[in-house]
Amino acid sequence: MSKRPPLGATAVWEAVMKAAGHQCQCTGGLCGSKHSDTGLRCLHTTAHGRLLVAPADLTLSTIAAAAVPVEELRAWCDSCHAKARNRQLAAARDLARRTADEPLSLF
Repeated sequence: MSKRPPLGATAVWEAVMKAAGHQCQCTGGLCGSKHSDTGLRCLHTTAHGRLLVAPADLTLSTIAAAAVPVEELRAWCDSCHAKARNRQLAAARDLARRTADEPLSLF
């Protein structure tokens, strides 16, 4: 596969890919894999498939994610993106559940 950008937001995609070295930026357990056999970073590149651009915080709404500055975006392979998003959403749900269960203290 080539390093061709997607049809939209080409400049953003190219800036993120250049900063990422055209390699998925999932590191050290974000997706559940520590990538320990690959130097703690996913080895997927644009040479092997399409990478997408998304913020590190994958729990953001679509509108909030669109407002993230280019410098704070990451290159993700489909697999790492999906797994990291699921893990972040589960952690957010768990945090919301725990804080909802805590008694409200007035003092």
